[in-house]
Amino acid sequence: MSYEKESAGKGKELPAAFVEEMRELFGKLPGVSVSELPAFLESLGKERSYGLRRNPLKYTKEEFEEAIPFSIRSVPWAEEGYFYEKEARPGKSPYHEAGAYYMQEPSAMIAAELLGAKPGERIADLCAAPGGKSTQIAGKMRGEGLLVCNEYVPARAEVLSRNMERMGVSNCVVLTESVDRMAERFSLFFDRVLVDAPCSGEGMFRKEEQALLQWSPENVSMCAKRQKEILEPAAGMVKPGGVLVYSTCTFSEAEDEAVIRDFLERHNEFYPDESVLSEELSEAGICPGGLAGTVRMWPHKLPGEGHFVARLHKRGGAEAAGAGEERIDKACRKDGKNRAGKSGGKNKGSHQRDGEQEKQKYFQEFCRQYFSDEYGGWLEGAGEFVWRGERLYLMADGIPGLMGLRVERSGLYLGEAKKGRFEPSHTWAMTLKKEDVRQWMDTEDAAAYLRGETQENKGLRGWTLILFRGLPLGWGKAGGNMVKNHYPRGLRIHER
Repeated sequence: MSYEKESAGKGKELPAAFVEEMRELFGKLPGVSVSELPAFLESLGKERSYGLRRNPLKYTKEEFEEAIPFSIRSVPWAEEGYFYEKEARPGKSPYHEAGAYYMQEPSAMIAAELLGAKPGERIADLCAAPGGKSTQIAGKMRGEGLLVCNEYVPARAEVLSRNMERMGVSNCVVLTESVDRMAERFSLFFDRVLVDAPCSGEGMFRKEEQALLQWSPENVSMCAKRQKEILEPAAGMVKPGGVLVYSTCTFSEAEDEAVIRDFLERHNEFYPDESVLSEELSEAGICPGGLAGTVRMWPHKLPGEGHFVARLHKRGGAEAAGAGEERIDKACRKDGKNRAGKSGGKNKGSHQRDGEQEKQKYFQEFCRQYFSDEYGGWLEGAGEFVWRGERLYLMADGIPGLMGLRVERSGLYLGEAKKGRFEPSHTWAMTLKKEDVRQWMDTEDAAAYLRGETQENKGLRGWTLILFRGLPLGWGKAGGNMVKNHYPRGLRIHER
């Protein structure tokens, strides 16, 4: 079906039905007026803003601003957010490969900011790929607690896992499940749940041409239906006293306020956070939404794309929370038996137990040889070590039973046992700092390392953490006059 078009400035044409929808919205929503409609439509044809987000797992604010070799300025609504100029091309920098930052549209940072993640909590991101909001949440958790990231499409879940790896996130699980199946396993389990729902993408019209080309009233209605279907099971995963944040990158009232209004009518255990719009956010140009507990971002009022966020609280109740914990504990006990079988534990007989003990010995010898005493002590208490065949994983405290779920990443992959030795993983390397290891080298040619080239050896022997200005890039193995490159072949960059 085709629709009449109206100009949005710079030759961009918008569907007339969309323009009429916006005219109606601007006539009734707080913070905007019909007189602003021309400025709004004109903004959709202007150059967009570019943003990135500092990784607090790797840099303090002061360290980051001193290190980054291009011009940046702070995003007022995101603690770790920065604007940059398009010409900087930060995606081509070794800082990007080292996980110093995540490139993210500035307005997209608001949802995870309002989620309010804290270290030690259990948090779910239910529509997580490619990982912008998940890595933002992980940074605020500082490696403590449990983050469960879900992406139903396996190929997108792989991208999500790679981004979590690059950013050095150690305490996350990545699933490729339906939200309904997750709700069965994680009833009343999470302190905070983020639903960054699939939407019609009206807020991305100037950033993504496909969103504009695929827009139709029918697609808006389809998205609204799907959003309600995701929110329903999501509600059951939030602990009493917990927080549910819903966000979209669309302007449509049908996908925004109407979805939340419908949800609250069916779930009186939730109530809106009326303090969601702080004075600081208002000063940054963020507007109230059409319901209490909601905010909107308009591209003619701030340097970012269109976004909508609702922040809801779940009423407290210790008895209900305890029931949820009991269900999770039962699942964990059941899955514990499964873990032992997979890893050659109790249910597999003495020969396989001995085999696992031998592999664990290789791992312990590796740790003693290459890691500081302080890091080794931390590692021993960081969670449960689980062998799956020859591969070793560190399962963070609080990970529930995962048996029967589709799992892309179940814990931090540490490495594998190979012919009487232990070989560390790239995933593990990206979580480390130079003070964690006994030997490291700060490469003078990061681009060469990222291409897979060997490095010159200066008196090192064995496994060596390769750094770029203090940030981990991966492993090398030193011997003679060279350090063999162990950067994964699938990640190597041949043109920079």
